[in-house]
Amino acid sequence: MRIAIVGAVLLLAGAAAAIAGVLPAEDIVALVGRVAPILAFVVAVTIVAELAAEAAVFRVIAERLAGVARGRAFVLWLLVLALAAASTIFLSLDTTAVLLTPIVVSLAAHARISPIPFALTTVWIANTGSLLLPVSNLTNLLAAEHFGLHPLEFAALTFAPAVVAIVVPAIIIFVTRPRQLLVRFEPERGTPPEDRVLFGIAATTLALLVPALVSGIEVWIPAAIAAAVLAIAFAVRRPAVLRPSLVPWPLVVFASGLFLAVEALHAAGTTGVLGTLAGTGDGPLELLRLAGLGAASANAVNNLPAYLALEPFADDPVRIVALLIGVNAGAIITPWGSLATLLWHSRLVSMEVEISWRRFMLLGLLAAPLTVVAATLALSFAQGTATG
Repeated sequence: MRIAIVGAVLLLAGAAAAIAGVLPAEDIVALVGRVAPILAFVVAVTIVAELAAEAAVFRVIAERLAGVARGRAFVLWLLVLALAAASTIFLSLDTTAVLLTPIVVSLAAHARISPIPFALTTVWIANTGSLLLPVSNLTNLLAAEHFGLHPLEFAALTFAPAVVAIVVPAIIIFVTRPRQLLVRFEPERGTPPEDRVLFGIAATTLALLVPALVSGIEVWIPAAIAAAVLAIAFAVRRPAVLRPSLVPWPLVVFASGLFLAVEALHAAGTTGVLGTLAGTGDGPLELLRLAGLGAASANAVNNLPAYLALEPFADDPVRIVALLIGVNAGAIITPWGSLATLLWHSRLVSMEVEISWRRFMLLGLLAAPLTVVAATLALSFAQGTATG
């Protein structure tokens, strides 16, 4: 609810700028045309994820993973790492933060092992693993739309840094938590879904949605179709689940307010100083400079406004990927660096899992620079190899 209040304030500020003539009406129309499909995707994929969770799809996957691990916490952690990466890449970082967090905490509780490495893996990979596809992060959708990149073209640009941005945080988690990961546990027997029909429909819908999201069709279209299919299925079999809270209203208001407020700042010319800091060029140092500025800005304010403010200074696809590395993979230091982190923490609190923000930020200060630098150098090396 707090983010909705912030978003409403930002919407009022943007409206005031429009009334004052600072933000022209044609700019607002262009902004709406750009962001409406993106917000439609966010709403649709959130509904899909929530209903799939109600159908027990994610719980069944987690239980299967626990069985595969055969009592080894390290193997279970690797499987959670893979699930977090897949969920983030194909369903977005916020989906991972909201839905996977309670699953991994429950898994750890059933196995009677510490939930901290699993929870930390979830939130870090939700952020750092959100580079590969446009659907992985709202910032990616904006970037792909800005340059007109097909999902596979986008993935070709981001593949090398995306892999590095998952591997580096994973190594850091293992190195800092070996005693909690190198233990054994007694796996518990899984329980079948209560409604096998709903489970089958939801699982099939997700299986069909994933390739549709990388097909080149505007992503909001297959996401909306999938949301409609699941809504109809639940309306027939479990109508009580269909409630207004399935729609992420606070996120929509927050994102809308950020879009409008940053557009007003651009129109007023107040973001020009960032151009000097961002620099120009596609060399390794220039890309590191832009990625570092993106990471610092994301942790200072939030990754979405940081991206919007710096997008005009990332004037080619390679520089835009460097910026995404900064605002996505680098936003793991402060609690407000990304909305996903705030959503993750609220789920931990609801499950009575305590994590120190001080320790979280100290670990982030270690992981964020290493991840951003390594991923940016991987981007530079991959581009040099491609053009060499």
